[in-house]
Amino acid sequence: MTIHFEKYQGTGNDFILINGFKYPDTDLSTDQIAALCHRRFGIGADGLIILRPVEGYDFEMNYFNADGRPGTMCGNGGRCSVLYAVNQALVTQEAHFLASDGPHRGSLINKNKDTALISLSMHADEDIKKINEFEFELNTGSPHFVRVVSSLESVDVFLTGRQIRTSPVYKEQGINVNFLETCSDHIKLATYERGVEDVTFSCGTGVTAAAIVAVSFLDYTYPVRVMTQGGILEVSRAEDRTTGPVVLTGEAGFVFSGTLEI
Repeated sequence: MTIHFEKYQGTGNDFILINGFKYPDTDLSTDQIAALCHRRFGIGADGLIILRPVEGYDFEMNYFNADGRPGTMCGNGGRCSVLYAVNQALVTQEAHFLASDGPHRGSLINKNKDTALISLSMHADEDIKKINEFEFELNTGSPHFVRVVSSLESVDVFLTGRQIRTSPVYKEQGINVNFLETCSDHIKLATYERGVEDVTFSCGTGVTAAAIVAVSFLDYTYPVRVMTQGGILEVSRAEDRTTGPVVLTGEAGFVFSGTLEI
């Protein structure tokens, strides 16, 4: 079977997207997904997403990590899914979709050729676990460990992130590990992602988690600008920017398209 795919990126977090409305029988194995996401022998991506029809929503976002296994919520993947749905004429400018952690709403704010500014409502567990003065744990659709550091340049994000992710406390379920550096008017963030098992250019749920920590413990106020290796994202509150749903906003873009023989 021949399947058309498109590749998108959200601040450098990249994904293979497939339209499950056109290809309802698409059922890829763990090994197939891992092979497609491989950066040497496949297309190369941090994850693979299939948009499928589901009653009551515009679509369901089925997200798989680069290791081929089903993943939890992916914020940048959600933003890319909204832009992909617009480009596939599944929605116009607003999308109400279902993900692993429940319903989300995404909006296309503006578009310039292949790139668009996309906002996405996020779920956030306000019950933050404060491990110590500099370390926190919370869930924003995916579990996150956040460590506040004096400088990202002084941290081996890959090595330290992997050590924490595979430590006895987190090894079985896994956790995404974030390193947060405070700046005068924004924060900087680097993330080691479980499932990818590497440092990614950006992590939407990690950015959301870091912003919540910054507001809750580091004297920041919404909106919080978060600088990642792949670009800048903004985390705000939908209503009065103090309460209400957390909203993640940033650029997403089409990269290229092709076909797969399954």
